[in-house]
Amino acid sequence: MKKEILKIAVMALISALMFIAVPETASAQFSKKQEKKLVKENEKMYKNKIKEYQKEGWKLAGGSRTLEVALLAHYKKLTDVKNKEFIGDVSQCKSINVCRQAALNNAQNRYASLASGNIKGRVESLFRADANMPETEIDKVIGAYEKSVQADISGSLVESYSIVKENGNGTKSFQTIFIINEEEAASARMRAMERSLKETKISIMEAEEISKFVNEGFNLE
Repeated sequence: MKKEILKIAVMALISALMFIAVPETASAQFSKKQEKKLVKENEKMYKNKIKEYQKEGWKLAGGSRTLEVALLAHYKKLTDVKNKEFIGDVSQCKSINVCRQAALNNAQNRYASLASGNIKGRVESLFRADANMPETEIDKVIGAYEKSVQADISGSLVESYSIVKENGNGTKSFQTIFIINEEEAASARMRAMERSLKETKISIMEAEEISKFVNEGFNLE
């Protein structure tokens, strides 16, 4: 009986969070039918994620919230279409503080790698069309951009919740699930590219074309 009451309460809370607390910017972009579909999808993801965490032995790292409440709040944030989930993880660490910093570093490095990989091929094609562009300049731009993104993106990575589990050998596995706002992230990528281009021999026309590549969103997985 208690389980049934708890289940009903959780489902009611999900619905309340998804409908009542959806940001205006997101709700304006969804029809009623799309909103209902989004709620159902989030309910399904919530249930699956709880089962996955319980099966694998994950627990919420710190704070007074329960894992269930942290997940509900997380999926509420994802109802804003500009918000994306991004995960930083570490397989072996000892203290929570060290684990948390390592997870952040992992997220920064991985995001920077994805960002540079997203534009690398197109930038190389653009530069190689210019017979006067040295190969070293191409590598210099891509390398400087990735390094700059890595340094800048931390301000756009907002921790949603973190989970931890014991490995059984004195170490822990740790994950921080971040929310990244695409508009803020795009601004960080543009600043990173502007700095990178200042150090090179790129023409204004080429720089404008590269900026278009940088401003586009990309798959975070």
